[in-house]
Amino acid sequence: MGADASRRPSVSRVRTTQQAAQRVAVEARLRRLTASAESGPPAARQPALPGPPPSFGSPHEARHVARTAAAGREPYEPVLPEEESPAVDSLGARMRGRLAGAVPALDPGVPGLRVLVVLGTLAAIVAGVLAWRARPVAEPLAPPMPVGAASAVAAIPSPSPTVSVVVYVTGKVRRPGVLSLATGSRVADAIDAAGGIRPGAKPGALNLARRLVDGEQIMVGAPTPATPGDGGPAGSGGGGLISLNSATADQLNGLPGVGDVLTERIIEFREANGGFQSVEQLREVSGFGEKRFAEIKDKVAL
Repeated sequence: MGADASRRPSVSRVRTTQQAAQRVAVEARLRRLTASAESGPPAARQPALPGPPPSFGSPHEARHVARTAAAGREPYEPVLPEEESPAVDSLGARMRGRLAGAVPALDPGVPGLRVLVVLGTLAAIVAGVLAWRARPVAEPLAPPMPVGAASAVAAIPSPSPTVSVVVYVTGKVRRPGVLSLATGSRVADAIDAAGGIRPGAKPGALNLARRLVDGEQIMVGAPTPATPGDGGPAGSGGGGLISLNSATADQLNGLPGVGDVLTERIIEFREANGGFQSVEQLREVSGFGEKRFAEIKDKVAL
């Protein structure tokens, strides 16, 4: 019996033989995979597969295989990468299709590019015009006025306010009375303001173009004063002399060398002093010198 038992193969030997056969098959498979990967193009090569554990083919291999079989696990086999599923391939294809459809939409093409160039040119022109208008402009300064010119301008008197003259119009007029007329008015203006001359009457010796003097009396239709040679009455004086206290402006204006200015001054002096007290007071009127007084002293009276 002991001899029969020695001839039977033990369980451990059978297992060792099977494991060795499996090891040989695995090594052959690995060699085929390695050879196919190296023979193909670089792009088609698969990544290198992990090798067997360090103890593979070593003296301790039998013990490792025995422990693996005792634990109920299969001997070591390399894990190959799994191929992608059809669903993943379909999703990737759809994404690539969407991207390919979106990219051409962003391309404006030649007509669109021309439109963009025209719009850009117009925008640049408008911006340039606005910048040109917004630039600061230097305003020319007036040249400084010379000192002499400034003093001359300051010396020009301002126009005096409009004043009026008051005259008494009497005689052969429609509405005799005291009238107020603008400065610079003439005798004719005063007669028109009094209603005009009555029908059939004449202005007499009045100078219708003479300027009015404030405070004077205008006698319309008075007889013409006689000259000293004629011996006729003149004013209220006798002997054909003109009365300094009662003569009108026209009568005084008829004296030799006496004009509108001197006539106005004589009347002003007469009103300011209550009349002349003597003929010699004519020397006190501004503008009467000895020569002019000598010309008219024999033609006037009080």
